[in-house]
Amino acid sequence: MDSHFLGIAELTETPSVAVVVDVMRAFTVAAWAFARGAEKIVLAGSLDEALALKARHPDWVTLKDGPPAPGFDAVNSPGLLRSTDLGGRTVVQKTTAGTVGALAVKDASLVLCAGFVVAGATAQLLRTRASGSVTFVVTGDDGRAEEDLACAHYIARRTTEAGTDPADFVRRAAESQAAADLRQGVRQGAHPDDVALCLEVDRFPFAMVATLEGELMVLRPHAMPSPTAEGPV
Repeated sequence: MDSHFLGIAELTETPSVAVVVDVMRAFTVAAWAFARGAEKIVLAGSLDEALALKARHPDWVTLKDGPPAPGFDAVNSPGLLRSTDLGGRTVVQKTTAGTVGALAVKDASLVLCAGFVVAGATAQLLRTRASGSVTFVVTGDDGRAEEDLACAHYIARRTTEAGTDPADFVRRAAESQAAADLRQGVRQGAHPDDVALCLEVDRFPFAMVATLEGELMVLRPHAMPSPTAEGPV
């Protein structure tokens, strides 16, 4: 598999297969939302769009980066979201990097959204669905976010080597500026456990597939077999 690692601004054409990586915290949060029972996640292009969707669908759950705000039900924090019951609910998510990256490749034939918590399942799905070239969209810090690069490199390696040790990749993410900012309370709308939750490898047994449904980019979980069922590559 031919892997490319690009920032959002470096996307000059629509890739065939795209893996959009946002470890801290958009797609860790998305995975937790599905674990807490969410049916689907609508990736909003702006705060105004998220609020408009909420106005049309009052039962939908809206979340955003930063501190709590009027019209939004939750913030982009896995530590804060993990105790929320989202059974059967639709979540509308708007973040500064992850959702932007997913919308930038919305016309790709396969769009996966990922963090460490779904890395193994994402790699499994790539092995079954992808051929040729895969573009990893590194959403943070203009494509230079070390936590996103580390996760993208790990998924790419694991796609061809299922037994890849995640330790060095997780260490890189743990030492990233994003992790430091979260630990030091630089970012608002955070929980003290956020970094640890973002660095859990294979917490969930599903990949996350984003597809256009009408005018909306919708993320849904895609269950995969247990990692113990992975055979030789």
